[in-house]
Amino acid sequence: MIIGIPQGLLYSKYHTFATTFFEELGAEILVSPDTNKQILDEGVHFCVDEACLPMKIFHGLAAWLRDKCDAILIPRFISIAEREYICPMFCGLIEVVSNDIPQLPPLIDTPVLSLSDEKLFEWARSAGGCVTHNESKIAAALDTALQKQRGSDPGFYDTEYPLKIALVGHMYNIYDSFINMDIKKKLNQLGIGVVTAECVDRADIESEVAKLFKKPFWTFAQEFYGSAVTISKTQAADGIIYLSSFSCGIDSIVIELIQNEIGDFPFMVLKLDEHTGEAGADTRIEAFSDMLKRRCRIGRNLS
Repeated sequence: MIIGIPQGLLYSKYHTFATTFFEELGAEILVSPDTNKQILDEGVHFCVDEACLPMKIFHGLAAWLRDKCDAILIPRFISIAEREYICPMFCGLIEVVSNDIPQLPPLIDTPVLSLSDEKLFEWARSAGGCVTHNESKIAAALDTALQKQRGSDPGFYDTEYPLKIALVGHMYNIYDSFINMDIKKKLNQLGIGVVTAECVDRADIESEVAKLFKKPFWTFAQEFYGSAVTISKTQAADGIIYLSSFSCGIDSIVIELIQNEIGDFPFMVLKLDEHTGEAGADTRIEAFSDMLKRRCRIGRNLS
């Protein structure tokens, strides 16, 4: 049996778990290619106009897989922590994809309600049921997948550059070089290193979130806010670039919260959609890096 896995949305975080789980059950894994112009065009064709760029790309990836596998994994993340929730687009992902794209194979769409052991096994039993009904084998595959997932989180932490910029935002914007126009390479070529939220301790994130008047119930909102504020206070980077999908409701709130808290710490928002021009993005990135370099020189002269 061939299981197709789109390289979109939370793939960069959970791909080790997903591929290991189904391989341990005896399935063959077919991963979609990296995002490219053809996949984006296909996604734009199938997806509604109002959706964000990562959602459109996910449609293109699913469409690429539809005639090449026996089933497609469509992760329906609803909640990965107690009393916290994921973007509403994730909750309805299966309905959107299945109604937008014709002639799809069977979809593995069991909801992930939390990462507790009990709930995760419920997911594994249902999702793995398309390959085998042997619960002992499913439990063993789940255990192996969890072991391999631990410590496999993505993350950038460049140490060989005199200046560093923190990239903050949804991981599918940060780790998809097509969506972000290879921003890490561009910054490195400008002599600037890149760090991401993975360098921030979870306890520090929770500490900053706890200071808010009301704790956001979106998991991603908490992570983005807590990591950006911690980075600014600890000087873990010299500036922050927030990669935001156009029309993202969560981003519109989080960006305001961050700007209100970090004061004059260098901060730039780079909006991304299918119409974002690379030349314009390059100009903004270069201007931001030049500003950081001047700020650093002035700081050295004053000291």
